[in-house]
Amino acid sequence: MKYEYVTVPLLTHATKQILDTWGSEGWELVQVVPAPGGGDQLVAYMKRVIA
Repeated sequence: MKYEYVTVPLLTHATKQILDTWGSEGWELVQVVPAPGGGDQLVAYMKRVIA
């Protein structure tokens, strides 16, 4: 299997909505990490199978 990957900035007030939207398009959450530069920003790493 081959995958494609994407990084998605997560807004703390809309995290569920953002993840639900990407998930409905076939993306699977791999990891959430703090965004570079500090603060409370988060970045989601996601993958999906290339058809």
